Amino acid sequence: MNSTTPIQRKMDQAIELLERRFLERSELIRLLMLGIMSGENALLVGPPGTAKSQLARSVSQLFGSEHWFEYLLTRFTTPDEIFGPVSLQQLKLDQYVRKTAGYLPNAQFAFLDEIFKANSAILNALLSILNERIYFNGREKEEVPLQFLIAASNELPDDDDQLTALYDRFLFRYEVHYLKHAASYERMFSLPTTSLPVVFSLYDVKDIQAAAKQVVIPETIIYFLYRLKQDLEAREYVLSDRRWSKIAHVWRTSAALHGREQVTIWDTVFTPHMLWNVPEDLTVMQEAFEQQFTEMLKNDMENELPLQRFGQIADKWKEKESELHAFQFKKEVGAKLGKEAMERNVRLLEESRDEVEDTARDLRNRLIQWEKREHDLHAYVLEKNRLIPYAEKYAVKYSYLRIEGERILQQLHRTYQTIFDKEIPGADYDFTL
Repeated sequence: MNSTTPIQRKMDQAIELLERRFLERSELIRLLMLGIMSGENALLVGPPGTAKSQLARSVSQLFGSEHWFEYLLTRFTTPDEIFGPVSLQQLKLDQYVRKTAGYLPNAQFAFLDEIFKANSAILNALLSILNERIYFNGREKEEVPLQFLIAASNELPDDDDQLTALYDRFLFRYEVHYLKHAASYERMFSLPTTSLPVVFSLYDVKDIQAAAKQVVIPETIIYFLYRLKQDLEAREYVLSDRRWSKIAHVWRTSAALHGREQVTIWDTVFTPHMLWNVPEDLTVMQEAFEQQFTEMLKNDMENELPLQRFGQIADKWKEKESELHAFQFKKEVGAKLGKEAMERNVRLLEESRDEVEDTARDLRNRLIQWEKREHDLHAYVLEKNRLIPYAEKYAVKYSYLRIEGERILQQLHRTYQTIFDKEIPGADYDFTL
């Protein structure tokens, strides 16, 4: 594995600290880390008592909480409570200006609970803060230093234009459930409660975001995104161009975190949580994504295990298997063949012998090397993306590729056995592994 960079070590430390306190939240914790580094907002949806606000506060502590703002919104919440009181001195000068120090327009990290209960006066100002990071303070347009905002809600918004526009400002969406495992309840009563240490500085975030701007998205990944878009639209799910653009930005951020100059398929693994509109859609999004991801992974690994090429060669000679077997039989029984047919079949026979033998031996050697990699696939996957919470899920995909390669090798063996009535020399393989 490559040596870890300082920012990667900080990410590992932050994730470990949070996982000690928040059980069954491994994926969510990593998603929030990626959201912070990419500067995109996150929405947590779930019932009360699932530690949404506690997790948000803990994340802020990792950066120091001097620029932290949080508030529980109700339909009675006033703009003064969120954006600051009106300056009386400025009001005497006929200037309607708010004193924003200590309020949301001055915060770098924020948590807004029950965000969809905000009234229209608050919603209008939130839209520009969340998207453009701008607050209209009277006649002045102020830049907001907000780096990351986590919002929470017990329910999703109704079909209200303002609420729909607000909802669209949250690229990351995650449904939080109550704990499910008995082991979690055993540990729940002995979790650490002390304040978390400061792990990151804002310079870490700025460095990653600057590096992300230089990351290139290759054509293969752009095509992957387009195929995913087409697949979702075929299922009647349509996303705005802005959302697709933001998704690509997150991929660039992931690549920068891993020290890459180009986006790879491994930078896309959290995409399903940036696609759904209602939690029930997540399963469909994951299915569509996994299908495209697996196909892309197979293409990405063609240099190491070119299954497509091997499969084409195996199919080519399988189609000619009966013809060549019949020719071999006719030779053995002394049947007469025309000169042209004889020459053509002899040529085909030699060509099949050479190509099937060479292909089988090449595939056999690659499969043996692939098996060696499988012994430490967990580390290999984490090297590709250290934010992946369950590396085993992706390690299984490599096993599927090996199994497909073994199927092709078996086909080559059967074809060779049928035509030449013997085993392929130098291509023995233990298929019981």
